[in-house]
Amino acid sequence: LHLMNDIQDATSPGAALGGPVACVSKVELRVACKALLDRDTLNKSDPCVILMVQNQGQWTELDRTEVIKSNLHPVFAKVFTLDYYFEEAQKLRFEVYDIHGTHSIGTRDDDFLGGVECTLGQVHAEEISGNNGYVELFFCAKKLDDKDLFSKSDPFLEIYRINDDGTEQLVHRTEVIKNNLNPVWEPFKVSLISLCSCDEDRKLKCLVWDYDSRGKHDFIGEFYATFREMQKIGGGSKVTWDCMNPKYKLKKKNYKNSGVVILSDLKLHRVYSFLDYIMGGCQIHFTVAIDFTASNGDPRNSCSLHYINPYQPNEYLKALIAVGEICQDYDSTTVSDFLKFPNKQVSHDFAINFNPEDDECEEIQGVVEAYQNCLPKIQLYGPTNVSPIISRIAKLSAGEETIKDASRYHILLILTDGVVTDMADTREAIVRASYQPLSIIIVGVGNADFTDMQILDGDDGVLRSPKGEPVLRDIVQFVPFRDFKTASPAALAKCVLAEVPNQVVEYYSHKAICPMPPVPSCDSPTSLANTPTESLPAVGTTA
Repeated sequence: LHLMNDIQDATSPGAALGGPVACVSKVELRVACKALLDRDTLNKSDPCVILMVQNQGQWTELDRTEVIKSNLHPVFAKVFTLDYYFEEAQKLRFEVYDIHGTHSIGTRDDDFLGGVECTLGQVHAEEISGNNGYVELFFCAKKLDDKDLFSKSDPFLEIYRINDDGTEQLVHRTEVIKNNLNPVWEPFKVSLISLCSCDEDRKLKCLVWDYDSRGKHDFIGEFYATFREMQKIGGGSKVTWDCMNPKYKLKKKNYKNSGVVILSDLKLHRVYSFLDYIMGGCQIHFTVAIDFTASNGDPRNSCSLHYINPYQPNEYLKALIAVGEICQDYDSTTVSDFLKFPNKQVSHDFAINFNPEDDECEEIQGVVEAYQNCLPKIQLYGPTNVSPIISRIAKLSAGEETIKDASRYHILLILTDGVVTDMADTREAIVRASYQPLSIIIVGVGNADFTDMQILDGDDGVLRSPKGEPVLRDIVQFVPFRDFKTASPAALAKCVLAEVPNQVVEYYSHKAICPMPPVPSCDSPTSLANTPTESLPAVGTTA
């Protein structure tokens, strides 16, 4: 099973060019299969793909492709559309069946050919683009060749995008118009990424076929087009192409064409969303700050919030893993500890691996190991000052602003057990940070009074600095871990990360920064998350 390179945002195309930014995204998945098992005796398998999604541990069917007759290398026209949640690890399963009847697919009469499981963040793409838009196309044809003996042709149109490596990818297959040499196909919408990879001069190969119920379609003709040509439509004029059969052109002296294909109308919509920025190369830099104040209790004591139970992770680890496992798909994972006190010297920001020159850890597991290794080597102290770590990460993210592109956004996860003691400085730091490409997530661990944290969240009103200056945008999300003690880790991650996509789009929209140009295609596919797997940041800052 091959997931084709059309993973893109499918936000509703309601906004026109220059209109409001879309923050809720959908994802389109196109599938093809190669070298499927042949379960039929007289013909080849008639494959269909079913997409399953996992919800609360149960697999349920989301959608299915059409059945392609007698084909072991099918390219399906069906587009799977599903909601995209940055804050969730969305598990997918693709099942392929050889269909024998016209009733329900997947019954005991059908042959199961195989299946594959993955998460949406692991799905690969050869080309991805930050410039998203939709076009609605209206095609018809006139005077097509008649390929049938006792009736007229049953034409349908296929559009293929020609990739940089010369391969062809199906973009759309129209419905079949029965017994008609002058078909008018239903209009269809397709993203500019699917159609032309947002390259107006990219060649499109268009084929017209006479449908055959056994899968042996008769070739009528072909033509080549570009999206730039299509946009010449307007003022009542239409764009036309000669539908050519190369064999007839060589054999027939007076051959003109096998009909004419007409683009009668075109409607264009453009929007930007979170996925546009991610697919354009924006990486999410993840930093974690862990509270090592004395109020957590001695880590050697089983009552401590930092106690390492060999049979069950503590609340700090649960929160770290739940959020970190989502973020690590989108870039390097950085952890910044705050409040470490070696030799009785209070430090509000230090590298958890004790190496400020190289404070990065390999994925979230590396962060967990660094956290566990550092506990026996530190002495917990106070007070709980949060502003130093916020200011440090804000300063780091401010460096990205000078680049003037949407290449990197920062998430700071703060895990703390108590009330902030530098509240005024923290409010000031958050107001300053709201101007930078940064989101702050605070998870309250333990049973302390977190009233002040709710103020930082800003859900009950605009957060202001001590001098009354409001935040430019809401960048803080606070949740007490105790509200999720009996819930799944996914529920916590969903709650704290749900606002991040909107915050990312809001920042770049305010700065009038468009998504970066499409990421160049390469021989090996790159992840939807744009994540180069390298030595990932481990312990990020010293406070």
